[in-house]
Amino acid sequence: MTTIGVEEEYLLLDPVTGLPVPQADKVRAAAGVGHLVTDQEVQYELLQAQVEVATPVCATLEEVGGHLLRLRHAVGVAAEEHGCRIGVCGTPPLRHGRPIAVTDQARYRAMVTQAPQLVAEQLVNGTHVHVAVPDREAGVQVLNRIRYRLPTLTAMAANSPLWDGHDTGFASWRTVIFSRWPVSGMPPHFEDAADYDRRVERLQEAGLISDTGQLYWQARLSATYPTIEVRCPDVQLRADEAVMLAAIIRALVETSLAEAAAGTPLPDCAPELLQAAMWHAARHGLGDTLIDPDGTPHRAGDVLYEFLRHVAPALDASGDTRQVTSLIHRLLQDGTGADRQRAALAHGGLRAVTELISAQSTMP
Repeated sequence: MTTIGVEEEYLLLDPVTGLPVPQADKVRAAAGVGHLVTDQEVQYELLQAQVEVATPVCATLEEVGGHLLRLRHAVGVAAEEHGCRIGVCGTPPLRHGRPIAVTDQARYRAMVTQAPQLVAEQLVNGTHVHVAVPDREAGVQVLNRIRYRLPTLTAMAANSPLWDGHDTGFASWRTVIFSRWPVSGMPPHFEDAADYDRRVERLQEAGLISDTGQLYWQARLSATYPTIEVRCPDVQLRADEAVMLAAIIRALVETSLAEAAAGTPLPDCAPELLQAAMWHAARHGLGDTLIDPDGTPHRAGDVLYEFLRHVAPALDASGDTRQVTSLIHRLLQDGTGADRQRAALAHGGLRAVTELISAQSTMP
């Protein structure tokens, strides 16, 4: 069975005001005191109001879900010990008028010099799914084949509608914020692994990125692991929603590997259409249409069911069909995280949103 791993980024929020608080060093240290987590599982992020967790390599969805609940619990307890809560939202509902301290590491200090305002506004949190691939050549073929599915994944995972105390009108404002970096958004088409490496090297030689960690494409080859890393989803309100995304992304990668082996032609996706389709997905989530590769709009629910049909053999092979189908049905019934944040805002204001994004962090 193809292995997977999941990374999640969380905000640290004041439980009363809902504002981000710079307690990451203390929370990260406290999370490991009870030996529930290792240093590798709770990691630094750019700003001191964020922490990142990473599961071990997993073979089953049960493993992914168990590790995410364990990590959310450990970080949540550590946050409570230091007077804050973790918030599982792609953007903070509220922000301070002043920047949050940057984590004291050389690459982060360099980013402040490069783009101080972008760093100040980089309070964004995602779910990153790693899926093992046989080698880099296969990984590039997968990248080329999954590009046109990334807007659908973004719409499904939308959980960042609020910014500075108001509704942005976007389901995933995080997607818009991330698109402002020099190398971001949709990954381009690559001829092969050598082409990928050559183009990345050219970006570094030009000084546009300092390292491969600044390849902010929504999917990329991992520089650390033999994996494809899909980065477009916002962090999810519930752990089982992150598990659902991991299952679908694994199935999509496995389907793409099978298509590449069979010589199935690539979809004809114009880059400008893909970029606009991603913007449309970030704007509307699942509340409107989604755009297919030839530019035709379809009802979001129809696109999701076609996506499930596309990856069905891979889901069947891993035994994930029943769980994923159930979670997709719940998603269509209850809405995305963005929909639920908006409902909380309408019924109880920003305080209700803070309660929602904090309380959901340890739910299955």
